[in-house]
Amino acid sequence: MPDREPPGWPWLRERLLRLRRATRPDAAELAVVPAVRTAVVTDSAAALPGDWVRDFTSDGRLTVVPMPVMVGEEIYGEGEDDIAETIAVALAGGVAVRTSRPSPGQFERAYRDAAARGFEAVLSIHLSAELSGTADSARLAAARVDIPVEVLDSRTAGMAEGMGVQSAVVAAADGLDAAAVRGFAEARLARTKVYFYVPSLEQLRRGGRIGAAASLWGTMLSIKPILAVEDGRIVPLERVRSAARAVARLEEIAADDALSRPAGEARLAVHHFGNPAEAEQLAARLADRLPGCPPAQISSLPAVLAAHAGLGVLAVVVGESSTPVPSPAASSAPSGPPAGS
Repeated sequence: MPDREPPGWPWLRERLLRLRRATRPDAAELAVVPAVRTAVVTDSAAALPGDWVRDFTSDGRLTVVPMPVMVGEEIYGEGEDDIAETIAVALAGGVAVRTSRPSPGQFERAYRDAAARGFEAVLSIHLSAELSGTADSARLAAARVDIPVEVLDSRTAGMAEGMGVQSAVVAAADGLDAAAVRGFAEARLARTKVYFYVPSLEQLRRGGRIGAAASLWGTMLSIKPILAVEDGRIVPLERVRSAARAVARLEEIAADDALSRPAGEARLAVHHFGNPAEAEQLAARLADRLPGCPPAQISSLPAVLAAHAGLGVLAVVVGESSTPVPSPAASSAPSGPPAGS
């Protein structure tokens, strides 16, 4: 079952496409006056929808650096056709699956490419530093380039990180300067939550993503834990006695969070790994509970996160839809890649 981006999510893409096509009234032909001066770089843990990425990487305003996954002695990169199946087979067979951060050189190339395309600054948004050294690699690379680079630790993962990235791209396309783009992304990230259930905590324990004491939750008395990402770390949220009840409780927690948001603002994403039918069913029940919320984006966890969460994970990301107020320059000028790109 393929991942899907439902009708509620293309608002971001449509907004940017309108900005690209925008022209001043009563003008037949105008030179492109760049409103976008800040490029956005992220990593593949952001779980951005594939179509959305393809729309906004072509002109350099967005770059997604793939994160490596090691299965046995083989190294795979996010986006390789067979990586999800390879990880699933390895986990089921007890083969070691490990992850690593991208090299500083990968980020350096992304930053230099942004400069070559005429961008004046880069905002680099990454997987929580509590879970990965990716932000450290980005900082090492930032010190090697002339273009100003701001590295932002998202303090989260998956589409929660992705929502921050999307908001940064929208803010940059609206013509906000680098500081305002960062501020808008930070505000969006602070309002985004991740809740998830895993059938077993063993893979998280092996990878050092959750403490040994917390992992006992998954072994004593058949307790099924519901987890969350708080301040960049994976933390236990609730203990439930059965898998069915854990999924039901995950649904309740996510729905209650979404209902607490301003009317019409909540946005959802549902992640899975190896259990797409369960994700579809969960998303459908959330849609019934939240008729005023666009349907959830449904996608497999990125490989670098699936390697730690393991098979059978279900995660719900709850965030908000909002856009910055365009600057005067942005509202009067068409948006596109900087001159010379």
